[in-house]
Amino acid sequence: MKRYRSKRQTLRNTCWLLLATLSNSSFAQGVLEEVLVTAQKREQNIQDVPIAITAFTGAQMDALGVTESFDVAAFSPGVHISGSLAGQNTQFSIRGVTQNDFSDIIEAPNAVYLDEGYIAVAQGQTFGMFDIERVEILKGPQGTLFGRNATGGLVHFQSNKPSFEEISGYVDVEVGQFDSDAHAMRTTLAAAVGGPLSDTVAGRIALRMNKQDGYLKNLYPEGVLPGLGAGAPGNGAGADLGDDDSKAMRLSLTFQPSDQLSIATSFNYAKSEVATGPYQSKPTIGILDASGELINVIDVSPSETRLSIAADGSDAGGNAIDGSYPLAPGAALGIPKRPVPGGDFFGYIDADGDDFTFSSDFAFEDQGFTETTGFNVRIEYTLDNGIEFVAISDAKEFEKLLFIDVDAAPINQLANYGGVDASTFSQEIRFSGDGDRSRWVVGAYYLNIDNKAINGLKAPADSIIDGAFTGGVGGGLAAIDIGTKGNLQTDSFSVFGQFEYDINETVTLIAGMRAIKEKKDYEVNIGVYPSFSSRTASQGDFIPNIFGAGSPFNYKDKSSDNLWAGNLQMQWQKSEDMMVYAGIKRGVKAGSYNMALLGSYLGGGAGAGVPYGEEVLTSYEAGFKMSVSDSTRINGSVYYYDYKDYQAFLFVDVGGNVINSDAETSGVELEIQSTPSAGLDLLASISYVDGEVKDLPLRVGSPLPPLDVKPTYTPEVQATALARYAWQAMGGTVAIQGDVSYSDDYYYNLRNFDADKFDSYVMVNAMLSWQSTDEKLSASLAIRNLTDERAGIMGFDLVTLCGCNEVSYRAPRYYSISVKREF
Repeated sequence: MKRYRSKRQTLRNTCWLLLATLSNSSFAQGVLEEVLVTAQKREQNIQDVPIAITAFTGAQMDALGVTESFDVAAFSPGVHISGSLAGQNTQFSIRGVTQNDFSDIIEAPNAVYLDEGYIAVAQGQTFGMFDIERVEILKGPQGTLFGRNATGGLVHFQSNKPSFEEISGYVDVEVGQFDSDAHAMRTTLAAAVGGPLSDTVAGRIALRMNKQDGYLKNLYPEGVLPGLGAGAPGNGAGADLGDDDSKAMRLSLTFQPSDQLSIATSFNYAKSEVATGPYQSKPTIGILDASGELINVIDVSPSETRLSIAADGSDAGGNAIDGSYPLAPGAALGIPKRPVPGGDFFGYIDADGDDFTFSSDFAFEDQGFTETTGFNVRIEYTLDNGIEFVAISDAKEFEKLLFIDVDAAPINQLANYGGVDASTFSQEIRFSGDGDRSRWVVGAYYLNIDNKAINGLKAPADSIIDGAFTGGVGGGLAAIDIGTKGNLQTDSFSVFGQFEYDINETVTLIAGMRAIKEKKDYEVNIGVYPSFSSRTASQGDFIPNIFGAGSPFNYKDKSSDNLWAGNLQMQWQKSEDMMVYAGIKRGVKAGSYNMALLGSYLGGGAGAGVPYGEEVLTSYEAGFKMSVSDSTRINGSVYYYDYKDYQAFLFVDVGGNVINSDAETSGVELEIQSTPSAGLDLLASISYVDGEVKDLPLRVGSPLPPLDVKPTYTPEVQATALARYAWQAMGGTVAIQGDVSYSDDYYYNLRNFDADKFDSYVMVNAMLSWQSTDEKLSASLAIRNLTDERAGIMGFDLVTLCGCNEVSYRAPRYYSISVKREF
């Protein structure tokens, strides 16, 4: 049996390898080539793995124009992005499994790994792509072999490793310009070199530097009306936004003292300095029921002057009931109506709508930063009996402080900040082997996370919040930070195993399980600090009794949970060219604690709304992987998810909590990659997702009946198509390439109000490239977002705060030229 499977796999791998060789000899960086993945903790051809996977090699990602970690989502059916801070923190959404809580103590339900090291903090999941060997996107619960929060799936980036063959490397330079009134430039340099240092030691060093101007043109102080909130929040206010000044490096050393033993080490460092998050504003208005509860939010019409709409159609003012402690300046200041028809509470209208000019006061250059450091050691040892032993030690540190203008407008109102100082350590050990008709892997995993985070609202000097509450919330202070400080310690222990058994020559049974013990120790403090500048946050001591006796709010708790994840699958090799699989998987994500902004806990008693429970996803999935005529592969899957206690992020007023609600999702995915003739590559994919979160309250404590809603950041339909043609010319290979991606509309607030939705969009990219005959020199001209489409990234509903929503979009049209020299 083992001999049969080996011959069959060898034949298929030889065909794909031949195809890849022919492709690469006829044109540069072909899109269709053999991709080996490690989704089951061993190297396999992607077509042999009974998991819905989208994978790309580094050469393919270069051909696709992937420059940031989240760019791969556009080419994977059923995968989207979510996150916070206008894209400065980005997370993956896979098949409707997502969570856009912007607190830094949360962990995403879709795990991200770099070289098998888990990235626990959201900021570490957003990074510039350089010197990457491949990326694997695994869909559906992967909790058996990748045990950490892989409820909905995972994204695994593998970096290039040192080679013992010869010294090699590259230098890659890109220069480009964004098509907006800011005329922002971007320059990126990436380089790497590596090779043998001795017979037993090899090394590699890679780096990336990116300097990008802000593409969102700021017209501040345009749009400021005389009166309260007209003063600037600090020196340098009104900067252009959307910039990036980042540096990253990775140093790898591999020691191979014998054929049986290999020790690979890597050190990585990245730091980015950025301006305030690039949000824009659109005016919105709330609709209330007879009791004053907010039941919908819509876009403001050009003639609208009401602050909100009562059940009888009259102006309900600024007193909408939406959260337990609404910070509603419209009510506190006694604003009678919108001062400018069609504007927000304070008269601001973004004159060009979703185009890339706006006016924002709280916008500063080099205001925020992220910094990530990591160290990874991987030991591989082959025992005399053929059993493989692997140990992976991974340590990371994260620091961050980022800001946004809450109303994204010229009125001096509120800013939001988020900061983190966290460290993680993980240790995995595993053994794997095979028999005549079986393959197995067993192991143990430990993870420690020490996460200290801050989140808050900043009322700068002369802001309308300070003016509204002088002697009240502000206490007469010139400026305040309404801050939340959280400290979460997590220790997770697990053991896991998976066993594959060949029932006969075509049918394989796969079973796996992971048992988890998770402990958490949490403390949160919420209160008011003095604010020292627009570039600092939550410094000094709390100001006591701002909200009466008992403030600042304090909560402490510990938890200990026993969890498990499992996998049961059947794999049928119908022929050498077609595999069919079906299975049931159980994914789990431990419960945790909220670290919401002020007001989210008040009114519910001490500790109300802080902890939330574990979520469990049971997945039923079937799929196929088919190779056609040695030049085309077609992969498809259909699935149904039954979610118990889904961790849903409910954002109301100016903050939000995670609550548990049941949910269900079903979907279909189809992916085609083909090289129908020499020089021609085609790629197409489509996905359909139908998700529903059940019995969601419009707010915690709402008297209204709960609703069934669509999950956020989950377009029902996504589709991608790419065509690339290469031919011999100009002393080398010339290639022309175009790709188009479509996304259906989707909600960015779980309450599914009418205004809280991004429109559908079509993104088009084009590239013309040349590569020398010896494949050492290449150049390309590229246009990203060719049609200058406005594709939404993320947004927040702030109708009770400013009569507006804040929204952010993907970058405008971008022209670039790049040159790469390999050696």
